[in-house]
Amino acid sequence: MGTATEATSAAGASSSTASRVALVGVHGFGAHHLRNLERLQAAAAVELVAVADPTPPAPGSLPPSSAVFPGLAELLAGTDQLDLVIVATPIQSHAPLALAALAADADLYLEKPPVASLADFRRLCDAAAASGRSVQIGFQSLGSHALRAIEDLLAAGTIGTLQGISATGRWVRDKAYYKRSRWAGKRSIDGVDVVDGVATNPLAHAVATALRIAGARTTADLASVETELYRANDIESDDTSVIRIRTAAGLPITCALTVCAAESVEPYITLQGSTGTAVFHYTEDRLSVETPSGRSEQAYGRDDLTENLLAHRNGGEPLISPLVDSGAFMLVLEAIRTAPPPTPIDPAAIRWEGEGGTAHAVVIDIEAALERAGREHATFSELGLSWAVAGPEAFELPAS
Repeated sequence: MGTATEATSAAGASSSTASRVALVGVHGFGAHHLRNLERLQAAAAVELVAVADPTPPAPGSLPPSSAVFPGLAELLAGTDQLDLVIVATPIQSHAPLALAALAADADLYLEKPPVASLADFRRLCDAAAASGRSVQIGFQSLGSHALRAIEDLLAAGTIGTLQGISATGRWVRDKAYYKRSRWAGKRSIDGVDVVDGVATNPLAHAVATALRIAGARTTADLASVETELYRANDIESDDTSVIRIRTAAGLPITCALTVCAAESVEPYITLQGSTGTAVFHYTEDRLSVETPSGRSEQAYGRDDLTENLLAHRNGGEPLISPLVDSGAFMLVLEAIRTAPPPTPIDPAAIRWEGEGGTAHAVVIDIEAALERAGREHATFSELGLSWAVAGPEAFELPAS
C-alpha cells in the first residue's frame, strides 16, 4: 500500500483537483476501500462525496460531507459530476452496477471477480469501450513490484526455461463464513449467476496472479481449461478444486486450492524452471528464488490500484489491472460456472474441527494433495485420491 505522500504525487501530479469518488458497498471488503479512501482524502487526492449501501455505514465512518444512499440508482440521481465509482458488492450485482456507473460517465473500480459470466464480461467490455471510460479490476496482487522482478529473472534465465506454473492455496473457512450472506457458497440465486467458489472468490487472486505471470491476460491467451471441483461443506459451489490451464503458448498452469485445510497458510505461486524455481507469496509480496548456486529471498512494495487508477485518469500511468486483461481469468470462471456441480467429498475423508459457527471442515491430507497436484500438474483423481471420483472436466473454449 502506498503512503499518503505517494498518493499525493501519484494522483495529483497532473491535477490539483481532488477526484470526486462514490463507493458502492461499505461493508465486507468495502470497509477496506473506506479506509483507503480516508487515506487518499487526507492526501487531497480524492473527495468521497457519496456512498451507497442498503445497510448504512457505522456512525463516524464517513467524512461529514459524504452523502449516504440505499443504492447506486439513488446515488446517481442525487450526485453530480462523479469522476470515479468504486463497486465492492456481492458478485451477482457487479454487472448491473458496473453498467450503471459507466452509463453515468464515470470511471470504474470493480472488485474481483469482475462479473459472474463470460457473457456479462463481454457486455461490460462493450459498454466500457463505448463510454470511453477506464475500468480497473480489483486484483490487488497485480500491483506487486515482485511481478516486475519475476519478469526480469525469467528474461535473464535465472531459473532456466519456464516449464510450468502452479498456484497453491490452502485456507480455512468455517460454517459462519458460509452463513454470513445469502449468496455465500452459491452457484446461483433465483437464476442469477453467483459462482462463489474457491477459485473465483477467496483464492481468485491465486488464479489471476498465475495467469499474469504466464502472460495470459485476454481470452485469446488460453488454449484449454480443465476443472475438477469438489466440496466438503454443505454448499452449492466448490471449496476444494484443481483448475488446469494451458496457455496459447503451451505453458501449463495448475491451480490447486482449498478452504478446507487444517490451518491457513499464505498462498503462493511456484514457477517451475529447467534449472531452478521461484516462489511468490503474493499476499506478502515476497519472492524466493532457488537455483544450483543458492537461495535468495526478497520482499517488495506494491502499488495501490485506486492510486494507479487516479494517476491513469490524470494522464499518467497505464492501468495495472484493466478490464480487458481479466479475459483469461473470466474464461476460467466460465469453465467453473458451466461445469457440473461440485462432487461431495466422502465424509470419511473429512474431519471437523471446532464447534458451532467456528466449526470448519478439514479434508484429510489435503496439504500433500495440493503440493502434488501443482508439482505434477495433475488433478486429484489423477493422483488416485480415494475421494476424488469426478475426473477432470474439459471446457470448450468459445470462439473469439
